Amino acid sequence: MFSHIQLGARDLPALIAFYDAVLLPLGLVRLVDYEDAGPDGAGWQLPGQRYPQFFVQLPFNGQPASWGNGTQVSFRAASDSQVDNAWRTALALGAVDEGAPGLRPQYGPGFYAAYCRDPEGNKLCFVCLYAEDEA
Repeated sequence: MFSHIQLGARDLPALIAFYDAVLLPLGLVRLVDYEDAGPDGAGWQLPGQRYPQFFVQLPFNGQPASWGNGTQVSFRAASDSQVDNAWRTALALGAVDEGAPGLRPQYGPGFYAAYCRDPEGNKLCFVCLYAEDEA
């Protein structure tokens, strides 16, 4: 459905280091050919797939980055343990807990997720969806 998602960064080096570590348990790797793709930043994707992509970068308009109230970026995980590892890594690197890993049956059977806010306040979700949720 989405080709890419971008989040603005205030402390770009710190946010890149945060996402390098947090996205690793999900199998996402940093793009190596990011230069000349817009303002300074970094992007990640699954190996061997061009899209979807996730980026953090300095805002195009040169204004300070801010988080969006009601905005959430959700990263799909292949297993509960990937959800757990990404969430624990995020908290260890300064993220704020917004909901520990666990089943969320109100969103559907087999919806296993964890929530946090990155060091700049962006809300994140790590979620594993089981086959019965994909019908």
